[in-house]
Amino acid sequence: MTSHALNYLITICPYLQHSLSLKLVSSMDYNHDMASELTKQNIAKLLAELPHGVELVAAAKTRTPEEVLEAVEAGIKIIGENYVREAKEAYGLVGKRAKWHFIGTLRKHNVRKTALGIFDMIESVDSLEIAREIDERCAQIGKIMPILIEVNSGRERQKSGVLPEDVERLAREISSLRNVKVMGLMTMGPRSADPEDFRPYFAETRMLFEKIQGVKLPNVEMRYLSMGMTNSYKIALEEGANIIRIGTKIFGERD
Repeated sequence: MTSHALNYLITICPYLQHSLSLKLVSSMDYNHDMASELTKQNIAKLLAELPHGVELVAAAKTRTPEEVLEAVEAGIKIIGENYVREAKEAYGLVGKRAKWHFIGTLRKHNVRKTALGIFDMIESVDSLEIAREIDERCAQIGKIMPILIEVNSGRERQKSGVLPEDVERLAREISSLRNVKVMGLMTMGPRSADPEDFRPYFAETRMLFEKIQGVKLPNVEMRYLSMGMTNSYKIALEEGANIIRIGTKIFGERD
């Protein structure tokens, strides 16, 4: 390479780098716009097909605060969070423009006043110990927390949730607490590629829901039956769910 050619490359290199950077940023913006538009379309389609009285929870596990805000701006009214840390970050951007449900496994160390101040409902209470911790913290901030009892309908050892045969007992125990209110049941069911496989677990949970509803326990309203995710929500609706928790069908596959 001649010295003239080398000097020319040195001269234009900064301009080449700037041009490539502009193209990269433009491509990223285009991809983000495409993802945002797809999210809007997904939400619009879901909301249009849901029966009257069914509430849609956008399961925001691993999603950025910006993605959560876009979902809210597209019509989502309830955000479901699995982790307190992620909920705090998203709440900092979205605030009270949506309701906030905790849908992950709740540990005692996560039951803090700051976290309880964010959430409008906790869908995953599976023990009297956790319910008492929520009750105590909520008493300190003057709040009554609506909760759902999580049912381990598949009786899976590795999963959280109370066994079906123990649900009524737990509802009775929690009913004596003053700063929590049982509003229904939540379940997931064992993972399966075939949506029809979820039906017996959803049906059993619905029967438990109706049984406890008929007992008319004090401080237990049994209004909500939260069942069904992206691959199972249609079966859940057929089995009586009035809350569904959808992630992938709203936001797309996780990275």
